[in-house]
Amino acid sequence: MAPAPGSGLRRKGAAGPGSLRQGLRRAWQEKHRVLLAPQYTGLVAAWLCLAEVGVTHWVIHRVAYTEIDWKAYMDEVEGVVNGTFDYTQLKGDTGPLVYPAGFVYIFLGLYYITSRGTNIRLAQYLFGALYLVTLLLVFRIYSRTRKVPPYVFFFMCCASYRIHSIYILRLFNDPVAMAILFLAVNLFLEERWSWGCFFFSLAVSVKMNVLLFAPGLLFLLLWRFGLLGTIPKLSICALLQVVLGLPFLLENPVGYVTRSFDLGRQFLFKWTVNWRFLPEEVFQHRAFHLALLAAHLGALGLFALHRWHRSEWSLLSLLKDPAERKSPPQPLTVVFVLFTSNFIGVCCSRSLHYQFYVWYFHTLPYLLWCTPAGKLSHLLRVLILGLIELSWNTYPSTLCSSASLHLCHGIILLQLWYGTTAPLEPQGPPAAQKTTPSLKKTE
Repeated sequence: MAPAPGSGLRRKGAAGPGSLRQGLRRAWQEKHRVLLAPQYTGLVAAWLCLAEVGVTHWVIHRVAYTEIDWKAYMDEVEGVVNGTFDYTQLKGDTGPLVYPAGFVYIFLGLYYITSRGTNIRLAQYLFGALYLVTLLLVFRIYSRTRKVPPYVFFFMCCASYRIHSIYILRLFNDPVAMAILFLAVNLFLEERWSWGCFFFSLAVSVKMNVLLFAPGLLFLLLWRFGLLGTIPKLSICALLQVVLGLPFLLENPVGYVTRSFDLGRQFLFKWTVNWRFLPEEVFQHRAFHLALLAAHLGALGLFALHRWHRSEWSLLSLLKDPAERKSPPQPLTVVFVLFTSNFIGVCCSRSLHYQFYVWYFHTLPYLLWCTPAGKLSHLLRVLILGLIELSWNTYPSTLCSSASLHLCHGIILLQLWYGTTAPLEPQGPPAAQKTTPSLKKTE
């Protein structure tokens, strides 16, 4: 028998209040999952980025700008505007130009956009935009890894005074290099290795700290392509450096290389964040520097042997063509290898200055949460984030602040070592995980 006209509508209408109640109940229940379940990273990231627009605008207008290196940057690139291509003759208020050619081109653009560096407010807005772009790139990485509970991202965004200061109150070049680096990481995750190497090299050309990721990248390239396949990728990196530096190499090649890639630079003890508890004579001693280098290389070797791939396999197998190797039961993770490579370098740095915080700040949530929760409780991980932030916000650094920083770094390294007995299994859509047998596209 046919239903009476409108009865279907009445049935839907009668069920409406119950459905609404169920929907509200489900939403109330899901509110906890939104903050705890990694699959909600995109949703939380969108809200945090919107909040950051307001926070960034407020900081620009309410917190006083502090001149540190911006004027020096402008003086350095102004020398190029005036026709000086000898790197030994380029300098600013804080000393000689010590960054590669990519820095010159990018800040030369900022020099013209900001009326020869005089429009500070416009420069702050540009760096504010760079900060938001960096967040988008970082959140895209975290959306792929699906390891960090979304509530942690609040500490990575709105709660960090030092990071906002580095970006929009100090206008350092470090954030520029890291933004390009995170773009390269996104390209690696998309299996666009040639473009990723291009932007990786571009990031190195802005500031050399990006080379801390290089051991991990070399490992990944060898694993993914073998020795013969890696050479073209490395050629992209090298060729870009030559092309960017060509005007300066033609003028004074030795001066350019020694100034822009000076690995033996001496750092001032008064600015160190991580070694304040040492006597200055120890801090400046060459034996101390060599010990740190040995620790750096040793830690990289241990992680490469036992954490970046299965320990029973020889590293020489990386030189073979991937088609000749047996597919590993667990894939490598691009983010794990790159972020741990950089973190080991930060831990063994001869000195960390305040702007260097951006070198690894956005990687800390991954490093803390990439291992199973049982290895380190959520509360302890948040506490470590807070102690690291406090250490970087203590000015000038003290014995306690630098010692606390090393303690936190040590805990993170230990949990990375003991919490990962084999390459981490990526978490992503099952269909996507079947794309590559040796190095998966998803994390």
